[in-house]
Amino acid sequence: MTATHGANPLRDAADRRLPRIAGPSGLVIFGVTGDLSRKKLMPAVYDLANRGLLPPGFSLIGFARREWQDEDFAKEVHDAVKEHARTPFREEVWQQLVQGMRFVQGVFDDDDAFENLKATIAELDKAQGTGGNFAFYLSVPPKFFPQVVQQLKKHGLADQKEGSWRRAVIEKPFGHDLDSAIELNKVVHEVFPSNEVFRIDHYLGKETVQNILALRFANTLFEPIWNRSYVDHVQITMAEDIGIGGRAGYYDGIGAARDVIQNHLLQLLALTAMEEPASFDADALAAEKTKVLGAVKLPRDLGAHTVRGQYAEGWQGGEQAVGYLQEEGIDPRSKTDTYAAVKLEIDNRRWAGVPFYLRTGKRLGRRVTEIAVVFQRAPHSPFDHTATEELGQNALVIRVQPDEGVTMRFGSKVPGTSMEVRDVSMDFAYGESFTESSPEAYERLILDVLLGDSNLFPRVEEVELSWKILDPIEHYWDEHGKPAQYESGTWGPVEADEMLARDGRSWRRP
Repeated sequence: MTATHGANPLRDAADRRLPRIAGPSGLVIFGVTGDLSRKKLMPAVYDLANRGLLPPGFSLIGFARREWQDEDFAKEVHDAVKEHARTPFREEVWQQLVQGMRFVQGVFDDDDAFENLKATIAELDKAQGTGGNFAFYLSVPPKFFPQVVQQLKKHGLADQKEGSWRRAVIEKPFGHDLDSAIELNKVVHEVFPSNEVFRIDHYLGKETVQNILALRFANTLFEPIWNRSYVDHVQITMAEDIGIGGRAGYYDGIGAARDVIQNHLLQLLALTAMEEPASFDADALAAEKTKVLGAVKLPRDLGAHTVRGQYAEGWQGGEQAVGYLQEEGIDPRSKTDTYAAVKLEIDNRRWAGVPFYLRTGKRLGRRVTEIAVVFQRAPHSPFDHTATEELGQNALVIRVQPDEGVTMRFGSKVPGTSMEVRDVSMDFAYGESFTESSPEAYERLILDVLLGDSNLFPRVEEVELSWKILDPIEHYWDEHGKPAQYESGTWGPVEADEMLARDGRSWRRP
């Protein structure tokens, strides 16, 4: 049988991998010498190439102030890949990748450097066949976003020629409050059309976060009970067991709530609470997430239902840890929060009256991110009180990291002659159920940028609604007192426990 003219006779429609291979393209990374680039972006590019998901002529350009030649840049990428890549190092993949690597030296106000970048892109178009398709990844401090974007416009680097694309990739935080987010959106959209702007929230690239949608909408098991009739409350936790490290300059003045709640945790809330989308394209997903974020209601008494804290010295992992105010580069009078907990409600029919408790913090008991949907107790128990003393509430726990999977907690009879009911857990772990390891979040997100697939990227409306939720809390904190202190290695300040105790609940121990 002859193939249809122009169609690939070797492409099998049932092969779900083929449509996900990027076309001719390249990536420019600003701030290529930073930690994010070295530990995440460069290894992700190599892993995509190693998995056969990048085109043969893919190009990678680094832009930074270092006095490097192309060979120095290639060595830096090589070392980063060797140290941090998820897949095994293969010389033939590396040799193909290195042909498209270039380095441009300069600072962000240097017109000559941007002209040099323009010439480098033109050269790679010819040598590597990138087709004029380039994504600009701004792995730089947020204060430089407007300057870099304006330089791209000034030098014609953002211009989209017929049949090709130019895209901007912007790391969080996207603004530091609603006004700055609106201003930044305005600056970026003057240069790039909104459909070519990709705001990275790396949590949305994690397999387990995407599994929230599969769990809810591909199964009939959960949807009937995913509402106020059965759910008592929801807890969303992102805990870190490390301090601020060398990030004092970035972190002080931003804090845990702006760094994590405004983006990661509110996105997890939106995915957990949203209605079923009409389809899984970017517009339909964004529409449902926006509805949820628009329906979020702050507690009337912010003093009783929000808590901020700072870690004090203590023991963690067998080592003595210093407090936040003793960290190098931190003002001893700083009121920046390293722990934040808030109670939110969603003012719609499905979730009316169900509290969503969000918490995040540094120097907590262990590194873990999870969503716990805690169900109501049985309306009637035929058992003696003593038989169910050790029975808690049923819960469905989605573990985002580090042990990706899902746990269901429910009551079961203890073996023996008496009727005693106790909590047990049924566990699904990604590593045990699938032979293929989960790709790194940045692999998925960089590939999506090159494909122009914006499913996993927050839209303008989502970013601005998130700031509308957080801004009143931040304003209240600015005017009322100081952060509560909590010992490093514990699970946060006692004020956070008291916040839930007022509602007759307690935090889960992840």
